Amino acid sequence: MARNAEKAMTTLARWRAAQEGGSQQQKTRRPYLASECEDLREAEKWRNQVISEIARKVSQIQNAGLGEFRIRDLNDEINKLLREKGHWEVRIKELGGPDYVRVGPKMTDMDGQEAPGNRGYMYFGAAKDLPGVRELFEQEPPPPPRKTRGELMKDIDADYYGYRDDDDGVLIPLERKAERKAIKAAVKQYTNKKLAAMADEEDEESQENGIQDEDDIDSEDEEISLDETDERSEVQRFMAHVPNIPTQADIEAALVERKKRELLQTYLGD
Repeated sequence: MARNAEKAMTTLARWRAAQEGGSQQQKTRRPYLASECEDLREAEKWRNQVISEIARKVSQIQNAGLGEFRIRDLNDEINKLLREKGHWEVRIKELGGPDYVRVGPKMTDMDGQEAPGNRGYMYFGAAKDLPGVRELFEQEPPPPPRKTRGELMKDIDADYYGYRDDDDGVLIPLERKAERKAIKAAVKQYTNKKLAAMADEEDEESQENGIQDEDDIDSEDEEISLDETDERSEVQRFMAHVPNIPTQADIEAALVERKKRELLQTYLGD
């Protein structure tokens, strides 16, 4: 029995035991795809393992003396692990677990920073001071992409056109108050305009009456002068231009005398 215990304590025995334990760890290695895992508890375990690896690498990348190439490799590995963590969180939600995307804490808020123009890729620790990366953070971020007409129409609903603005009971009293003010102002303006028009009509009537009085006086003078002229014309009309008016006998005698002269002139000549 003592011999067997001594054999178990030898270096070879410990090495064989370590090899057997490593083979067991290889059997339980984390799946390459999160969709291959069918157990919720296993998915939770792999997610925690990824988080621990991210925390260890984030602490390592804070050392600026590692060199540019090592820092870049660490930063790439951290971003790869972040994507893998997102896949495990989606898988956990599919298996009926909690939604870590919404309620889970974001461990990269204080350490990681996303450069403008590199959507989804983050820089940690000393990686933010690398040549070429510093300029990315110093330049202005690109303008946001313009939305298409279809994207703009997605946000338009009944509230955009004000269909339910009257439901809160605030707008209708204000509209009634403004309507009463507008009616009072319109009535006041109408009455002022009506009074001004009546005053203008009275002025015009007074002026017309004055002109009419003058016209009546002129017309009376004209009538008097016309009457006088008519009387004079009548007097002149019945004025006799011959001393005596010829009678019928005088006219017959004149005709007979004229006939005689014509006959004498015909037979005897001048």
